[in-house]
Amino acid sequence: MWRFVVANNQAGNPTWWLYAGNNEMVAWAGETFASTSNASRAASAFKQGARTARYDVYQDIGGSWRWRAWRSSDKVAASGESFSSKYAADQAAVRVRDQASGASGPA
Repeated sequence: MWRFVVANNQAGNPTWWLYAGNNEMVAWAGETFASTSNASRAASAFKQGARTARYDVYQDIGGSWRWRAWRSSDKVAASGESFSSKYAADQAAVRVRDQASGASGPA
């Protein structure tokens, strides 16, 4: 089962991550938050809006492919890993779009 986790990153700052059923991290907030409750609200908002978010696939500076999700002009999620092809990144974004709303975690 897919699940959201809200916790502090290694630097001690609150953020959220989305894990697939195989425990692979597939998405994260792409930023940190001022509080755990703010991170939880952001995870909940992404969960509720994942299907209607706009996803774009791009090539990073190292030549790997990644995706990010947008609501209006705000980035709301980023890929949890890089991909070797545009197609693989696109398919990963589709999986997140289709699965995030059913994930356990922030309501």
